[in-house]
Amino acid sequence: MPDIKDSFQSLVALALGEYKAKNALGGDDVSAMQVRVEVPPKPEMGDLGVPMFPFAKAFRKGPPEIARAVADIISSSHADEAAKIGTVLAVGPYVNVKLDKAGAAGGILARILEQGEAYGSLDKDGKKPLEGRKVMVEYSSPNTNRPLHLGHMRNDALGESVSRILKKAGAEVFRTNIINNRGIHICKSMLAYKLFHEEKGETPQSLGIKGDHFVGQCYVEYDKWAKEHPEAQEQAEAMLVKWEQGDKETRNLWEKMNAWTLDGVKETYERTGVGFEKLYFESDTYLLGKEIIQKGLDAGIFYKDEDGSTRIDISEAVGAGKDGKPQTKVLLRKDGTSVYITQDLGTAVKRHEDWPYNQMVYVVASEQIYHFKVLFYILRKLGYDWTDKLYHLSYGLVNLPSGRMKSREGTVVDADDLIDSLHADALKAIEERGREGEVGDASAVAEKVALAALHYYLLQVAPVKDMMFDPAASLSFTGNTGPYLQYMGARIASILRKASEQGLEAASKEADISLLTHASEWALLKDLQLFPELVARAADNLDPSIIATYLYDVCKDFSAFYRDCPIVGAAEQNKPLALARLTLASCTLTVLKNAMELVLVPYLDKM
Repeated sequence: MPDIKDSFQSLVALALGEYKAKNALGGDDVSAMQVRVEVPPKPEMGDLGVPMFPFAKAFRKGPPEIARAVADIISSSHADEAAKIGTVLAVGPYVNVKLDKAGAAGGILARILEQGEAYGSLDKDGKKPLEGRKVMVEYSSPNTNRPLHLGHMRNDALGESVSRILKKAGAEVFRTNIINNRGIHICKSMLAYKLFHEEKGETPQSLGIKGDHFVGQCYVEYDKWAKEHPEAQEQAEAMLVKWEQGDKETRNLWEKMNAWTLDGVKETYERTGVGFEKLYFESDTYLLGKEIIQKGLDAGIFYKDEDGSTRIDISEAVGAGKDGKPQTKVLLRKDGTSVYITQDLGTAVKRHEDWPYNQMVYVVASEQIYHFKVLFYILRKLGYDWTDKLYHLSYGLVNLPSGRMKSREGTVVDADDLIDSLHADALKAIEERGREGEVGDASAVAEKVALAALHYYLLQVAPVKDMMFDPAASLSFTGNTGPYLQYMGARIASILRKASEQGLEAASKEADISLLTHASEWALLKDLQLFPELVARAADNLDPSIIATYLYDVCKDFSAFYRDCPIVGAAEQNKPLALARLTLASCTLTVLKNAMELVLVPYLDKM
């Protein structure tokens, strides 16, 4: 269908150009790109509007005067073109248009019916806005010394949602995960296992504990033990040296405990619908990082410090220290062992070799802004010409009412425990409502409700913001929550089923779409038309909250539509209108399903 917004934008630009010529105003021609189309705050003011403020200085006239003149030019000289769009009028400093609802409604619904699951992917020209773009997205990045926690859940939700949105917009997406499976923190869990479990022959299987939870317990045990044993850190560091030297006993224990953790983490990924095209392991990439650092040292980019460590001056990237002295970054410790940035350098180079991309998105908490400034700076200094394609999608922390999470102290909210708790509460709500028979497998439905509650709550906030996670609020079946979206989807599905039982089918040839002129119908139609534009915007901004907010708006407007406009009940008096409304309901469900998929909210046919 022709894009009404673009048609109106071009028409206003044409009229502005004629106004300039008529008044002998100099300067460049007015292009459609200069015309900003907005939605007026009140429906009675029009459906689309263009502010004249940007043209006041060049035209040497007040915005209201320009608006009146432009509206007059359109009405007198371009009446035929305007009639295809709607009624053009001046409203204060704006040129607005009240659209031809009947014509617009038919085009919007026809497009959704034709495209189905693909709706949202194509722009006004029928093209995918990010077609041909290759984007690698890194997220999750678990450590093999503990299970995934609530912080990982926000990371995973963002990474998976951004990947789906990019793909919806036409990009080729390659999802990656760097597994932090070596280092001093891993050795701390290993040391605790040797101290407290090895002699007893205890394993996750013998204790009936998920593997990642057992290893995480070892990490907490180390922290408690270290508080009373000053030699703990030295012992962990000695174990790391043995690991890097390839000590067989140390490596065997490391492989066993890593396998325990990874098996457990993979279960959580499967449960939450998170996936990857490729896993990278720090134990593989740190060696390449060491080679890169040696080359940089040979080239004079890095230097050996007096203490024996390998460093780089990063003042150019992050400024001088508080004392005014240059800031430096350690790349290798004095004993030659690697640090976190060592493997990050190796991983960055390896990934670009594996899958050359147009953009690389690191989904990592805002705590690491400094780290990525330094990483990108070092890669630029090393001469990698793809460094300008790297982007850190930084997100705020997830806080609890009791404060921040600390894995060393065992106060982390484990992802599995959180989902189990949400699942139990959702199942209880289903049972209290007596819906077990209606929904089918109540436990399976409760699991989907739990995931919707968790993911939507985490994604409805813009990534940059810190947030407080409230499990009880996330599970509410009313208000701005994932379960509410699921409820509205199930409600529409129920309406369609009941209509079908009475012989009424959406998209019937008897439907008269031109009858959809009620304010509530029109508000919903405008919502549906916006979806492709918002997918493109969410992809450009790497911000799933745009889709989350949109979903809630659609659900609210559908609720108002259903309240104001009977569907099945209108069939006896006006069947063509009832069928048109049924078609609108069906198209709304299509858009809800498509959008819910992007923000990891499972669709439920019954609830």
